[in-house]
Amino acid sequence: MLPYPQIDPVALAIGPLKIHWYGLMYLIGIGGAWWLASKRLPQFAPEWSKEKLSDLVFWVALGVIAGGRLGYVLFYDLPAYIGNPALIFEIWKGGMSFHGGMIGVLLTTWWFARRNGKSFFELMDFIAPLVPIGLGAGRIGNFINAELWGKPTDLPWAMIFPPFSDPQQLPRHPSQLYQFALEGVALFLILWFYSRKPRPTMAVTGLFAVCYGIFRFAVEFVRVPDAQLGYLAFGWLTMGQVLCVPMILLGVAMMVYAYKRGVYLHTANPS
Repeated sequence: MLPYPQIDPVALAIGPLKIHWYGLMYLIGIGGAWWLASKRLPQFAPEWSKEKLSDLVFWVALGVIAGGRLGYVLFYDLPAYIGNPALIFEIWKGGMSFHGGMIGVLLTTWWFARRNGKSFFELMDFIAPLVPIGLGAGRIGNFINAELWGKPTDLPWAMIFPPFSDPQQLPRHPSQLYQFALEGVALFLILWFYSRKPRPTMAVTGLFAVCYGIFRFAVEFVRVPDAQLGYLAFGWLTMGQVLCVPMILLGVAMMVYAYKRGVYLHTANPS
């Protein structure tokens, strides 16, 4: 069994101001995505300025945060937030939905593409390889918050999370780290190397949907579902899995359509 590192969720406190690691992980994800996007910009849109790229990152980040929070409220715990709407703004405590954030990104990307002379999927194919940076950072934030841990296990890398998080004090799967490895590291490598060569428009976005959906669906088998929801179907399907099924199917359909259509509107990543 591995010891759980006791990390204070508050990274820095200046008087009443508290800066939480969870929030810093979002800044790291957004900053890392912006840096990588700036390296890819000459191949994607050489006519775009760095200021326009900064505008894109701002709107996409806004979509992630607003969509992620509203998605969690709607998909995972609506009664609690209806009872106390002020909880919606306490994002440092966690409670973000990937699928809600994805919807927010889709909406802001569609709006930005229309205003800047790009097709929706052309811009999405540019953005998709950047997303795993934020996903990986977010899972580290979950780990520091000692939230979203897994089911009990006797595997040698099991961890006992703090009593405030797990009163049962059982050795559990560190499922946040599984998701960091899959949704962050593996997904980034898959998309980055795949997009190094020209691909038909929509294919990179489709591959993202397929791989994320599969990775998330798999990890949910060892992750404890949200207590307020439990299992939704067949005694084992979680909300995360239910939301991933259409995502995987849509991703496969997008890739098939992209290759049949065979339209190439963007260049590959730099080597």
